[in-house]
Amino acid sequence: METNENDIIIHPLLGNKIDYNSLNAKQQEAYNLQKVSAIFAEHGYLVIKLSDDWNGADFIALKFGTDDYLKVQLKGRLGFFKKYLGKNITICFCDSETRNYYLYPHDELCEIIMENHENTDSWFSKGEYHFPEISYEYRQVLEKYVLYEPLD
Repeated sequence: METNENDIIIHPLLGNKIDYNSLNAKQQEAYNLQKVSAIFAEHGYLVIKLSDDWNGADFIALKFGTDDYLKVQLKGRLGFFKKYLGKNITICFCDSETRNYYLYPHDELCEIIMENHENTDSWFSKGEYHFPEISYEYRQVLEKYVLYEPLD
């Protein structure tokens, strides 16, 4: 078994694990979709990537053996968007600080969190509001929506 200088196992065919932060935005989106697809599979969902956003969704998650599905928008961070209001969209993102993945109902959390930010220029003029960093208070709100917590 071969390891690198950080004692991370090097796979004989795949090589080293990548550094997520070294990827460009499109590569990070593809990476996140693959990670999330595996997590969804563990919960009994099949992920179907859409070539063009359908009703605001990047992918559809179908529950195995049922008619249940989620319309999911994959984002790089916590955010809310007027264009998704009323479309039954769930947002999935990876927190850059903790590397936790979250899946939350957009409209439900928008109502709770945006009451503190509804008068910002970004929300008022652009119709969106992003959180580059997540406060302790909002981490508590998001806690029940954690999809994945990394082991390392």
